[in-house]
Amino acid sequence: MGFGSYDESEQQDQDNDFDEDDGVTVHENTHEGKVSFDSDASQDELLDQLNDIKDSDDES
Repeated sequence: MGFGSYDESEQQDQDNDFDEDDGVTVHENTHEGKVSFDSDASQDELLDQLNDIKDSDDES
């Protein structure tokens, strides 16, 4: 068999031995906390700072 080839018989009738109850629930690690930031800057001020950083990177 060449590179990337496969035996189609391996792709048929696979006997998977697993229990569906063993899965992970999506809400198992739900977080109901709060997010806080150490800055009182507005969104516009933060975007201006980001643009300044990008501009200084372009000059380098």
